[in-house]
Amino acid sequence: MDSSAAPTPRPLGRDDYKTLSLAALGGTLEFYDFVIFVFFTKVLGHLFFPPTMPDWMVQLQTLGIFAAGYLARPVGGIIIAHFGDKLGRKKMFTLSIFLMSLPTLVIGIMPTYATIGIAAPLLLLLMRVLQGAAIGGEMPGAWVFVAEHVPKHRYGFGVGTLTAGITGGILLGSLIAILINKVFTPEEVSDFAWRIPFVIGGVFGFVSVYLRRFLGETPIFKELAAKRELASEMPVKTVIRDHRLACLITAALTWSLSTAVVVVILMTPNLLQSAYGISASAAMAANCVATLTLTIGCILFGYLVDRIGTRLTMLICWGGLAVTSYIFYLNLPGISDGQLMFNYGLVGFFCGSIATMPIVGVRAFPPAIRFSGLSFAYNMAYAVFGGSTPVLTQLWLQQDRLAGAHYVAAVSILAVVVAMMPLAVRGWQERKGGASLA
Repeated sequence: MDSSAAPTPRPLGRDDYKTLSLAALGGTLEFYDFVIFVFFTKVLGHLFFPPTMPDWMVQLQTLGIFAAGYLARPVGGIIIAHFGDKLGRKKMFTLSIFLMSLPTLVIGIMPTYATIGIAAPLLLLLMRVLQGAAIGGEMPGAWVFVAEHVPKHRYGFGVGTLTAGITGGILLGSLIAILINKVFTPEEVSDFAWRIPFVIGGVFGFVSVYLRRFLGETPIFKELAAKRELASEMPVKTVIRDHRLACLITAALTWSLSTAVVVVILMTPNLLQSAYGISASAAMAANCVATLTLTIGCILFGYLVDRIGTRLTMLICWGGLAVTSYIFYLNLPGISDGQLMFNYGLVGFFCGSIATMPIVGVRAFPPAIRFSGLSFAYNMAYAVFGGSTPVLTQLWLQQDRLAGAHYVAAVSILAVVVAMMPLAVRGWQERKGGASLA
Protein backbone atom coordinates (compact mmCIF):
# COMPACT_ATOMS: atom_id res chain seq x y z
CA MET A 1 0.00 0.00 0.00
CA ASP A 2 1.43 3.41 -0.91
CA SER A 3 1.93 6.31 1.46
CA SER A 4 -1.20 8.16 0.32
CA ALA A 5 -3.30 5.45 1.98
CA ALA A 6 -1.44 5.40 5.29
CA PRO A 7 -3.85 6.16 8.15
CA THR A 8 -3.40 8.95 10.70
CA PRO A 9 -5.45 9.64 13.83
CA ARG A 10 -6.64 13.08 12.74
CA PRO A 11 -9.93 13.15 10.79
CA LEU A 12 -11.05 15.94 8.49
CA GLY A 13 -12.02 18.80 10.75
CA ARG A 14 -13.97 22.03 10.38
CA ASP A 15 -10.90 23.97 9.25
CA ASP A 16 -10.14 21.31 6.65
CA TYR A 17 -13.63 21.54 5.18
CA LYS A 18 -13.39 25.34 5.15
CA THR A 19 -10.06 25.14 3.31
CA LEU A 20 -11.44 22.61 0.82
CA SER A 21 -14.64 24.52 0.13
CA LEU A 22 -13.00 27.94 -0.27
CA ALA A 23 -10.18 26.55 -2.39
CA ALA A 24 -12.59 24.58 -4.60
CA LEU A 25 -14.91 27.58 -4.97
CA GLY A 26 -11.99 29.79 -5.96
CA GLY A 27 -10.79 27.17 -8.42
CA THR A 28 -14.24 26.93 -9.98
CA LEU A 29 -14.51 30.69 -10.43
CA GLU A 30 -10.95 31.09 -11.68
CA PHE A 31 -11.23 28.33 -14.27
CA TYR A 32 -14.64 29.70 -15.29
CA ASP A 33 -12.97 33.07 -15.89
CA PHE A 34 -10.32 31.38 -18.01
CA VAL A 35 -12.62 29.26 -20.22
CA ILE A 36 -15.57 31.65 -20.67
CA PHE A 37 -13.55 33.37 -23.39
CA VAL A 38 -13.80 30.32 -25.67
CA PHE A 39 -17.61 30.30 -25.56
CA PHE A 40 -17.77 33.83 -26.99
CA THR A 41 -14.83 33.88 -29.42
CA LYS A 42 -17.06 34.44 -32.44
CA VAL A 43 -18.76 37.47 -30.88
CA LEU A 44 -15.50 38.89 -29.53
CA GLY A 45 -13.84 38.55 -32.92
CA HIS A 46 -16.41 40.71 -34.68
CA LEU A 47 -16.39 43.32 -31.91
CA PHE A 48 -12.65 43.70 -31.36
CA PHE A 49 -11.33 43.65 -34.92
CA PRO A 50 -11.96 45.87 -37.95
CA PRO A 51 -15.31 45.15 -39.69
CA THR A 52 -13.47 45.07 -43.03
CA MET A 53 -11.29 42.14 -41.95
CA PRO A 54 -12.25 38.76 -43.54
CA ASP A 55 -14.09 36.33 -41.27
CA TRP A 56 -11.35 33.71 -41.42
CA MET A 57 -8.78 36.28 -40.35
CA VAL A 58 -11.01 37.50 -37.52
CA GLN A 59 -11.41 33.97 -36.17
CA LEU A 60 -7.69 33.27 -36.54
CA GLN A 61 -6.78 36.45 -34.66
CA THR A 62 -9.31 35.74 -31.91
CA LEU A 63 -8.11 32.15 -31.46
CA GLY A 64 -4.56 33.52 -31.38
CA ILE A 65 -5.51 35.77 -28.46
CA PHE A 66 -7.16 32.77 -26.77
CA ALA A 67 -3.99 30.71 -27.28
CA ALA A 68 -1.88 33.51 -25.79
CA GLY A 69 -3.38 32.60 -22.43
CA TYR A 70 -1.86 29.12 -22.71
CA LEU A 71 1.53 30.46 -23.75
CA ALA A 72 1.58 32.75 -20.71
CA ARG A 73 0.89 29.89 -18.30
CA PRO A 74 4.48 28.66 -17.83
CA VAL A 75 5.87 32.15 -17.21
CA GLY A 76 3.15 33.08 -14.73
CA GLY A 77 3.30 29.67 -13.07
CA ILE A 78 7.06 29.74 -12.55
CA ILE A 79 7.07 33.30 -11.16
CA ILE A 80 4.13 32.77 -8.82
CA ALA A 81 5.49 29.39 -7.68
CA HIS A 82 8.92 30.91 -7.00
CA PHE A 83 7.45 33.34 -4.50
CA GLY A 84 5.09 30.65 -3.20
CA ASP A 85 8.11 28.61 -2.12
CA LYS A 86 9.89 31.70 -0.79
CA LEU A 87 7.15 33.81 0.82
CA GLY A 88 4.27 31.44 1.44
CA ARG A 89 1.53 29.46 -0.31
CA LYS A 90 -1.36 31.60 0.91
CA LYS A 91 -0.07 34.92 -0.44
CA MET A 92 0.41 33.57 -3.97
CA PHE A 93 -2.83 31.57 -3.74
CA THR A 94 -4.69 34.84 -3.17
CA LEU A 95 -2.68 36.81 -5.72
CA SER A 96 -3.41 34.34 -8.53
CA ILE A 97 -7.17 34.69 -8.26
CA PHE A 98 -6.84 38.49 -8.10
CA LEU A 99 -4.78 38.40 -11.32
CA MET A 100 -7.57 36.39 -12.94
CA SER A 101 -10.52 38.41 -11.64
CA LEU A 102 -9.22 41.84 -12.65
CA PRO A 103 -8.67 41.14 -16.39
CA THR A 104 -11.94 39.19 -16.58
CA LEU A 105 -13.85 42.18 -15.24
CA VAL A 106 -11.92 44.53 -17.56
CA ILE A 107 -12.89 42.41 -20.60
CA GLY A 108 -16.52 42.70 -19.53
CA ILE A 109 -16.48 46.50 -19.43
CA MET A 110 -13.80 47.48 -21.94
CA PRO A 111 -14.66 49.44 -25.13
CA THR A 112 -14.61 47.64 -28.48
CA TYR A 113 -12.89 48.40 -31.80
CA ALA A 114 -15.69 50.75 -32.82
CA THR A 115 -14.78 53.01 -29.89
CA ILE A 116 -11.00 52.85 -29.46
CA GLY A 117 -9.78 51.20 -32.66
CA ILE A 118 -6.64 49.07 -32.68
CA ALA A 119 -6.19 49.56 -28.93
CA ALA A 120 -9.16 47.22 -28.39
CA PRO A 121 -7.55 43.96 -29.61
CA LEU A 122 -4.25 44.92 -28.00
CA LEU A 123 -5.95 45.45 -24.65
CA LEU A 124 -7.86 42.19 -25.09
CA LEU A 125 -4.56 40.40 -25.73
CA LEU A 126 -3.01 41.92 -22.60
CA MET A 127 -5.96 40.80 -20.47
CA ARG A 128 -5.74 37.29 -21.89
CA VAL A 129 -2.01 37.11 -21.11
CA LEU A 130 -2.73 38.13 -17.51
CA GLN A 131 -5.41 35.45 -17.30
CA GLY A 132 -2.96 32.85 -18.55
CA ALA A 133 -0.30 33.89 -16.06
CA ALA A 134 -2.87 33.69 -13.27
CA ILE A 135 -4.14 30.22 -14.15
CA GLY A 136 -0.53 29.02 -14.42
CA GLY A 137 -0.03 29.86 -10.76
CA GLU A 138 -3.53 29.11 -9.47
CA MET A 139 -3.86 25.43 -10.27
CA PRO A 140 -0.49 24.18 -8.94
CA GLY A 141 -0.83 26.59 -6.02
CA ALA A 142 -4.28 25.32 -5.15
CA TRP A 143 -3.19 21.68 -5.31
CA VAL A 144 -0.18 22.31 -3.08
CA PHE A 145 -2.19 24.45 -0.67
CA VAL A 146 -4.86 21.81 -0.13
CA ALA A 147 -2.43 18.88 -0.11
CA GLU A 148 -0.42 20.51 2.68
CA HIS A 149 -3.53 21.20 4.76
CA VAL A 150 -5.52 17.97 4.80
CA PRO A 151 -4.67 14.93 6.96
CA LYS A 152 -2.35 12.42 5.33
CA HIS A 153 -4.97 9.68 5.02
CA ARG A 154 -7.41 12.08 3.28
CA TYR A 155 -4.81 13.45 0.88
CA GLY A 156 -6.35 11.87 -2.23
CA PHE A 157 -9.86 12.99 -1.33
CA GLY A 158 -8.68 16.55 -0.67
CA VAL A 159 -6.78 16.93 -3.94
CA GLY A 160 -9.53 15.13 -5.88
CA THR A 161 -12.21 17.41 -4.45
CA LEU A 162 -10.21 20.50 -5.35
CA THR A 163 -9.72 19.16 -8.89
CA ALA A 164 -13.47 18.62 -9.09
CA GLY A 165 -13.97 22.27 -8.17
CA ILE A 166 -11.58 23.34 -10.94
CA THR A 167 -13.33 21.19 -13.57
CA GLY A 168 -16.62 22.57 -12.30
CA GLY A 169 -15.51 25.88 -13.82
CA ILE A 170 -15.86 24.32 -17.28
CA LEU A 171 -19.40 23.20 -16.45
CA LEU A 172 -20.31 26.61 -15.05
CA GLY A 173 -18.96 28.36 -18.15
CA SER A 174 -20.91 26.03 -20.43
CA LEU A 175 -24.16 26.53 -18.52
CA ILE A 176 -23.77 30.32 -18.45
CA ALA A 177 -23.07 30.39 -22.19
CA ILE A 178 -26.15 28.25 -22.90
CA LEU A 179 -28.28 30.48 -20.68
CA ILE A 180 -27.07 33.70 -22.30
CA ASN A 181 -27.79 32.37 -25.78
CA LYS A 182 -31.26 31.17 -24.76
CA VAL A 183 -32.36 34.33 -22.96
CA PHE A 184 -31.02 36.86 -25.46
CA THR A 185 -31.30 37.15 -29.22
CA PRO A 186 -28.08 36.98 -31.30
CA GLU A 187 -28.32 40.76 -31.77
CA GLU A 188 -28.63 41.34 -28.01
CA VAL A 189 -25.72 39.02 -27.33
CA SER A 190 -23.57 40.99 -29.76
CA ASP A 191 -24.75 44.35 -28.41
CA PHE A 192 -24.32 43.84 -24.67
CA ALA A 193 -25.19 40.36 -23.32
CA TRP A 194 -21.74 38.91 -24.07
CA ARG A 195 -20.40 41.17 -21.32
CA ILE A 196 -22.55 39.60 -18.60
CA PRO A 197 -20.51 36.37 -18.11
CA PHE A 198 -17.25 38.33 -17.84
CA VAL A 199 -18.65 40.84 -15.35
CA ILE A 200 -20.14 38.01 -13.28
CA GLY A 201 -16.81 36.17 -13.29
CA GLY A 202 -14.86 39.27 -12.32
CA VAL A 203 -17.19 40.26 -9.48
CA PHE A 204 -17.39 36.79 -7.95
CA GLY A 205 -13.65 36.42 -8.40
CA PHE A 206 -13.11 39.43 -6.16
CA VAL A 207 -15.49 37.87 -3.64
CA SER A 208 -13.28 34.79 -3.68
CA VAL A 209 -10.20 36.99 -3.13
CA TYR A 210 -11.87 38.36 0.00
CA LEU A 211 -12.88 34.90 1.23
CA ARG A 212 -9.33 33.59 0.89
CA ARG A 213 -8.30 36.04 3.58
CA PHE A 214 -9.85 33.59 6.05
CA LEU A 215 -7.53 30.75 5.02
CA GLY A 216 -4.38 30.05 7.01
CA GLU A 217 -0.87 29.32 5.75
CA THR A 218 -0.16 25.61 5.28
CA PRO A 219 1.34 23.76 8.28
CA ILE A 220 4.18 22.40 6.13
CA PHE A 221 5.28 25.85 4.95
CA LYS A 222 5.10 27.16 8.52
CA GLU A 223 7.33 24.30 9.64
CA LEU A 224 9.82 24.93 6.83
CA ALA A 225 9.96 28.64 7.71
CA ALA A 226 10.35 27.93 11.44
CA LYS A 227 13.24 25.52 10.80
CA ARG A 228 14.72 27.87 8.20
CA GLU A 229 14.57 25.10 5.61
CA LEU A 230 13.09 27.17 2.79
CA ALA A 231 14.80 26.96 -0.60
CA SER A 232 18.21 28.62 -0.40
CA GLU A 233 18.57 29.07 -4.17
CA MET A 234 16.14 29.74 -6.98
CA PRO A 235 13.65 26.86 -6.54
CA VAL A 236 13.22 26.11 -10.24
CA LYS A 237 17.00 25.71 -10.55
CA THR A 238 16.89 22.98 -7.89
CA VAL A 239 13.95 21.36 -9.66
CA ILE A 240 15.71 21.13 -13.02
CA ARG A 241 19.02 19.94 -11.54
CA ASP A 242 17.85 17.43 -8.92
CA HIS A 243 14.30 16.34 -9.73
CA ARG A 244 14.18 15.47 -13.41
CA LEU A 245 12.35 12.17 -12.88
CA ALA A 246 9.62 13.92 -10.89
CA CYS A 247 9.32 16.45 -13.72
CA LEU A 248 9.02 13.67 -16.32
CA ILE A 249 6.36 11.82 -14.31
CA THR A 250 4.34 15.01 -13.81
CA ALA A 251 4.74 15.97 -17.47
CA ALA A 252 3.60 12.52 -18.65
CA LEU A 253 0.48 12.65 -16.49
CA THR A 254 -0.14 16.23 -17.63
CA TRP A 255 -0.14 14.93 -21.21
CA SER A 256 -2.77 12.38 -20.17
CA LEU A 257 -4.77 15.04 -18.31
CA SER A 258 -4.69 17.62 -21.11
CA THR A 259 -5.66 15.06 -23.75
CA ALA A 260 -8.61 13.79 -21.71
CA VAL A 261 -9.93 17.31 -21.13
CA VAL A 262 -9.22 18.77 -24.58
CA VAL A 263 -10.35 15.80 -26.68
CA VAL A 264 -13.26 14.39 -24.67
CA ILE A 265 -14.67 17.53 -23.08
CA LEU A 266 -13.69 20.51 -25.25
CA MET A 267 -13.38 19.16 -28.82
CA THR A 268 -16.05 16.45 -28.92
CA PRO A 269 -19.17 18.70 -28.96
CA ASN A 270 -18.06 20.20 -32.30
CA LEU A 271 -17.17 16.73 -33.60
CA LEU A 272 -20.63 15.44 -32.74
CA GLN A 273 -22.21 18.18 -34.84
CA SER A 274 -19.82 18.24 -37.80
CA ALA A 275 -19.09 14.52 -38.25
CA TYR A 276 -22.23 12.82 -36.95
CA GLY A 277 -25.01 15.34 -37.62
CA ILE A 278 -26.04 15.60 -33.98
CA SER A 279 -27.90 18.79 -33.14
CA ALA A 280 -26.12 21.53 -31.25
CA SER A 281 -28.60 21.36 -28.37
CA ALA A 282 -28.18 17.58 -27.96
CA ALA A 283 -24.39 17.84 -28.20
CA MET A 284 -24.17 20.60 -25.60
CA ALA A 285 -26.61 18.87 -23.24
CA ALA A 286 -24.61 15.64 -23.42
CA ASN A 287 -21.40 17.61 -22.90
CA CYS A 288 -22.82 19.15 -19.73
CA VAL A 289 -23.63 15.65 -18.47
CA ALA A 290 -20.07 14.51 -19.23
CA THR A 291 -18.57 17.53 -17.46
CA LEU A 292 -20.75 16.85 -14.43
CA THR A 293 -19.71 13.20 -14.26
CA LEU A 294 -16.08 14.28 -14.75
CA THR A 295 -16.43 16.38 -11.61
CA ILE A 296 -17.91 13.45 -9.70
CA GLY A 297 -15.18 11.15 -10.98
CA CYS A 298 -12.43 13.43 -9.67
CA ILE A 299 -13.84 13.17 -6.14
CA LEU A 300 -14.43 9.42 -6.28
CA PHE A 301 -11.02 8.51 -7.69
CA GLY A 302 -9.34 10.78 -5.15
CA TYR A 303 -11.28 8.95 -2.42
CA LEU A 304 -10.18 5.59 -3.84
CA VAL A 305 -6.52 6.64 -3.66
CA ASP A 306 -6.94 6.92 0.12
CA ARG A 307 -8.73 3.58 0.35
CA ILE A 308 -7.00 1.21 -2.07
CA GLY A 309 -3.81 3.06 -3.01
CA THR A 310 -2.56 5.10 -5.94
CA ARG A 311 -1.41 2.28 -8.23
CA LEU A 312 -4.61 0.26 -8.15
CA THR A 313 -6.75 3.38 -8.48
CA MET A 314 -4.80 4.50 -11.54
CA LEU A 315 -5.11 1.06 -13.13
CA ILE A 316 -8.88 1.19 -12.64
CA CYS A 317 -9.57 4.77 -13.69
CA TRP A 318 -7.14 5.15 -16.61
CA GLY A 319 -7.90 1.63 -17.83
CA GLY A 320 -11.59 2.50 -17.62
CA LEU A 321 -11.01 5.67 -19.64
CA ALA A 322 -9.27 3.73 -22.43
CA VAL A 323 -12.16 1.25 -22.65
CA THR A 324 -15.02 3.76 -22.38
CA SER A 325 -13.47 6.08 -24.96
CA TYR A 326 -13.81 3.30 -27.54
CA ILE A 327 -17.33 2.50 -26.36
CA PHE A 328 -18.26 6.15 -26.81
CA TYR A 329 -16.72 6.92 -30.20
CA LEU A 330 -17.55 3.54 -31.79
CA ASN A 331 -21.26 3.95 -31.05
CA LEU A 332 -21.71 7.53 -32.30
CA PRO A 333 -23.10 6.73 -35.78
CA GLY A 334 -26.91 6.80 -35.56
CA ILE A 335 -26.92 7.15 -31.77
CA SER A 336 -30.06 8.35 -29.98
CA ASP A 337 -29.99 11.43 -27.74
CA GLY A 338 -30.58 9.34 -24.62
CA GLN A 339 -27.82 6.87 -25.41
CA LEU A 340 -25.50 9.75 -26.30
CA MET A 341 -26.01 11.28 -22.87
CA PHE A 342 -25.38 7.97 -21.13
CA ASN A 343 -22.26 7.07 -23.11
CA TYR A 344 -20.85 10.60 -22.89
CA GLY A 345 -21.53 10.68 -19.17
CA LEU A 346 -19.73 7.32 -18.75
CA VAL A 347 -16.55 8.37 -20.54
CA GLY A 348 -16.75 11.73 -18.77
CA PHE A 349 -16.83 9.94 -15.42
CA PHE A 350 -13.60 8.09 -16.21
CA CYS A 351 -12.05 11.39 -17.31
CA GLY A 352 -12.04 11.97 -13.55
CA SER A 353 -8.77 10.04 -13.77
CA ILE A 354 -7.17 13.45 -14.22
CA ALA A 355 -7.31 13.91 -10.43
CA THR A 356 -4.45 11.43 -10.13
CA MET A 357 -2.09 13.86 -11.87
CA PRO A 358 -1.92 16.37 -8.99
CA ILE A 359 -2.14 13.56 -6.45
CA VAL A 360 1.06 12.09 -7.89
CA GLY A 361 2.66 15.38 -8.93
CA VAL A 362 2.42 17.25 -5.61
CA ARG A 363 4.17 14.59 -3.56
CA ALA A 364 6.81 13.83 -6.22
CA PHE A 365 8.76 16.93 -5.07
CA PRO A 366 10.21 17.79 -1.64
CA PRO A 367 8.30 20.44 0.34
CA ALA A 368 10.88 23.22 0.00
CA ILE A 369 10.53 23.37 -3.81
CA ARG A 370 7.17 21.58 -4.21
CA PHE A 371 5.22 24.54 -5.60
CA SER A 372 7.93 25.36 -8.15
CA GLY A 373 8.44 21.73 -9.15
CA LEU A 374 4.77 21.03 -9.78
CA SER A 375 4.20 24.37 -11.49
CA PHE A 376 7.22 24.06 -13.79
CA ALA A 377 6.52 20.50 -14.92
CA TYR A 378 2.75 20.92 -15.21
CA ASN A 379 2.70 24.27 -17.01
CA MET A 380 5.52 23.47 -19.43
CA ALA A 381 3.87 20.17 -20.35
CA TYR A 382 0.42 21.74 -20.65
CA ALA A 383 1.75 24.48 -22.92
CA VAL A 384 3.19 21.81 -25.24
CA PHE A 385 0.51 19.13 -25.12
CA GLY A 386 -2.52 21.33 -24.47
CA GLY A 387 -1.54 23.48 -27.43
CA SER A 388 -0.65 20.65 -29.83
CA THR A 389 -3.45 18.21 -29.01
CA PRO A 390 -6.24 20.07 -30.90
CA VAL A 391 -4.09 20.31 -34.03
CA LEU A 392 -2.88 16.69 -33.88
CA THR A 393 -6.37 15.38 -33.20
CA GLN A 394 -7.93 17.43 -35.99
CA LEU A 395 -5.34 16.19 -38.50
CA TRP A 396 -5.77 12.61 -37.31
CA LEU A 397 -9.54 12.87 -37.63
CA GLN A 398 -9.12 13.54 -41.34
CA GLN A 399 -7.74 10.01 -41.64
CA ASP A 400 -9.67 8.13 -38.96
CA ARG A 401 -12.95 8.92 -37.22
CA LEU A 402 -11.74 7.03 -34.17
CA ALA A 403 -8.73 9.31 -33.74
CA GLY A 404 -10.12 10.66 -30.47
CA ALA A 405 -10.48 7.16 -29.02
CA HIS A 406 -7.00 6.14 -30.16
CA TYR A 407 -5.38 9.25 -28.70
CA VAL A 408 -7.20 9.05 -25.36
CA ALA A 409 -6.44 5.33 -25.06
CA ALA A 410 -2.75 5.94 -25.81
CA VAL A 411 -2.32 8.55 -23.07
CA SER A 412 -4.32 6.36 -20.69
CA ILE A 413 -1.82 3.54 -21.24
CA LEU A 414 0.95 6.07 -20.61
CA ALA A 415 -0.64 6.91 -17.25
CA VAL A 416 -0.85 3.21 -16.38
CA VAL A 417 2.89 2.86 -17.12
CA VAL A 418 3.60 5.83 -14.86
CA ALA A 419 1.59 4.12 -12.09
CA MET A 420 4.18 1.32 -12.09
CA MET A 421 6.95 3.71 -11.00
CA PRO A 422 7.82 3.85 -7.27
CA LEU A 423 8.16 7.66 -7.21
CA ALA A 424 4.63 8.02 -8.61
CA VAL A 425 3.21 5.72 -5.95
CA ARG A 426 5.23 6.58 -2.85
CA GLY A 427 6.22 10.17 -3.51
CA TRP A 428 9.54 11.81 -2.72
CA GLN A 429 11.35 10.25 0.23
CA GLU A 430 14.04 11.84 2.37
CA ARG A 431 17.37 10.08 2.11
CA LYS A 432 17.29 9.11 5.77
CA GLY A 433 13.99 7.36 5.33
CA GLY A 434 11.46 10.05 6.25
CA ALA A 435 8.61 10.53 3.82
CA SER A 436 7.68 13.98 2.69
CA LEU A 437 4.09 13.34 1.77
CA ALA A 438 1.82 16.33 2.25
